[in-house]
Amino acid sequence: MRIACSVSYNGYGFSGWQKQPDVKTIQGLIESALTEIAKDTVITHASGRTDSGVHALGQIIHFDTTKNRPLTAWVKGVNAFLPSSIKVRWAKNISESFHARHSVLEREYQYLLIKDTNNSAIFHATAGWTYFDLDDYNLMAACKCFEGTHDFSSFRSSECQAKSPVRTINQFRCEQFGNTYLFTIRANGFLHHQIRNMIAAVIHVAKNEDSVGFIDDLLSKKDRTLAPPTFMPNGLYLSNIKYDDKWKLPQINNSVNIFSKNDN
Repeated sequence: MRIACSVSYNGYGFSGWQKQPDVKTIQGLIESALTEIAKDTVITHASGRTDSGVHALGQIIHFDTTKNRPLTAWVKGVNAFLPSSIKVRWAKNISESFHARHSVLEREYQYLLIKDTNNSAIFHATAGWTYFDLDDYNLMAACKCFEGTHDFSSFRSSECQAKSPVRTINQFRCEQFGNTYLFTIRANGFLHHQIRNMIAAVIHVAKNEDSVGFIDDLLSKKDRTLAPPTFMPNGLYLSNIKYDDKWKLPQINNSVNIFSKNDN
């Protein structure tokens, strides 16, 4: 049987999602906990891999097992074997034709940025930080430049293994709450480090280092060396994964913004 689950985690202190030898990863710990419940080796597949220090509100995974367990065992039972920074939120029996990664229609990430003189002692692991004054108009305009279908060669890491640099950004918006900025980016997929590289470019423009046209230039020149360095991972969250309604997965609108309901 195939089980789908939603997982949330604070990625600080972990070497990313993907299981690796001799380092602490999210996938490694989850598979270990699942194996405890199944009393058999469990291999998971995720909607996407998150890098070291990146968080998730709604990572979707699936795994196959021959062991018959109540769904509560795959939630409460598994959570009992996980650290407090990793939690399974729900579990559901699902068709074996479902795949957590290949069935995805859209991925959504959010980036939380705090603008302050000093980095926060409380939020340093869960938010990005800048001390520069930002031009809010240029910041919002820079975000909109990324919407649509583009070649994102200027925004992919040298380690990116994607066959094509072309991606479609369905939404790139920013909400401001005092000195805090919340970016929401939705796309059919993302390249390695693409979001953090786009955030770096947006901040570069908002600092008035270059005009908003700088974003279009980077997109057209397709040269990573011309773009700003990759921004810190601390404020990046995998927030929502969209699938076809036929899978009947729980519909949860995850958001870093806990102060107001986001119905988009």
